[in-house]
Amino acid sequence: MIDNLEYNTEREHLIIPEYGRHMQKMINHAKTRETKEERNKLAKSIISVMGNLQPHLRDVPDFQHKLWDQLFIMANFELDADCPFEKPTKELLEERPEPLKYPQNFPKYRFYGNNIKTMIDVAYTWDEGELKDALKYTIANHMKKCFLNWNKDTVEDAVIFNHLYELSNSKIDLRDSKEKLTDSTSLLRTKNKSTSNSNNKKSNNKKNNANNRQRKRY
Repeated sequence: MIDNLEYNTEREHLIIPEYGRHMQKMINHAKTRETKEERNKLAKSIISVMGNLQPHLRDVPDFQHKLWDQLFIMANFELDADCPFEKPTKELLEERPEPLKYPQNFPKYRFYGNNIKTMIDVAYTWDEGELKDALKYTIANHMKKCFLNWNKDTVEDAVIFNHLYELSNSKIDLRDSKEKLTDSTSLLRTKNKSTSNSNNKKSNNKKNNANNRQRKRY
């Protein structure tokens, strides 16, 4: 009895473990059949069983197509059977995807975020006038707020104007502007106020939950 025991470490590797070892053995058996007619019959039966084992796939639009692809993948592309869809290839399965391109618009000032660069690019397209001037100062104020999130100390408006001039490739120049941005203390006070409100809500929710648990239910 002990000599006939099989351990998973000694068994064949499961290509798609979700279907189990019995399904893998059925596919391996289908590969050994001599006639194509018999292999086609076994392949359709296996697809039927696979569909019963994965009922959540029935909501997938290409349900049958996915099952047939998985069948050939589990057969290591060695099953010679007819398929109602285009057969997958091993080369396509092993093909490496192209690496993702991460945005690196201005890595020098990462604390501003990529949205600032998008806002600056939009400002280029606006016609000169009061709206464009207002947008410029809105961008500068947002940059100041982002800077204070990164550095808690106060920051001079000239620093923000210089950064804006650099990030806009010298297209937005507010360095000689006499108009001041929002005061740093006001921005920090607004942030602290919003943070305290969120903390108060969390603490109140915890108290209410604790009170509800302590209530006696009759």
